[in-house]
Amino acid sequence: MADELSAVVVDDHPAVRAGVAYWLSSGDPPVRVVAEGEDVRVAWLDEGADADVVILDLHLGGPTPVLGDLRRLVEAGRRVVVYSMRADDEIALQCLELGALCYLTKAEGADHLVPATHAAARGRPYTPPSLAGALAGDRSETRPALSAREAEVLVEWFQSESKDFVARRLGISVSTVNSHLERIRIKYALIGREAPTKAALVARAIQDGLIGVDDL
Repeated sequence: MADELSAVVVDDHPAVRAGVAYWLSSGDPPVRVVAEGEDVRVAWLDEGADADVVILDLHLGGPTPVLGDLRRLVEAGRRVVVYSMRADDEIALQCLELGALCYLTKAEGADHLVPATHAAARGRPYTPPSLAGALAGDRSETRPALSAREAEVLVEWFQSESKDFVARRLGISVSTVNSHLERIRIKYALIGREAPTKAALVARAIQDGLIGVDDL
């Protein structure tokens, strides 16, 4: 079918790749794994190059996370779900900062990997319980802790009419702009200060001193 969702799975454990493929094929809607392998090159070749979502293990045959590969995928406009053994808030936030749409630990399994893949296929972030904790980790009670990049994206968006313009100004993809804005909304929601619209985010940013009225 023409609108079937597809994924490429990059993981150095064959059993993990097989399990992920089974979970995704059993989802609603099902996701077809069109390519899989232990090297990130499978995401750039043949059917893997056109997959809707890249499911990426951070540690491919070694202790060093493949953050450079993640960056290159995101910069090419790919929608990436990081799926890692490591429950590490610092690494999780670093992956989100680079533009991954979700960071999942393998302990979170199919209950979160399947909806995270569905969300990523539509260019939307997904926040599992462990990631919600990381996003909220160093905030105050009333003001969320935005990364420098999130604050930069927010201010640029306030000062322009187009996310395309923000993406060009900052040298990132539109999907990365969207994921930053979605995470900012999640951070506000976690402290009970929902900001579902652009106007609401403007109000929050002024209240928190991120921008002044003169900046708009």
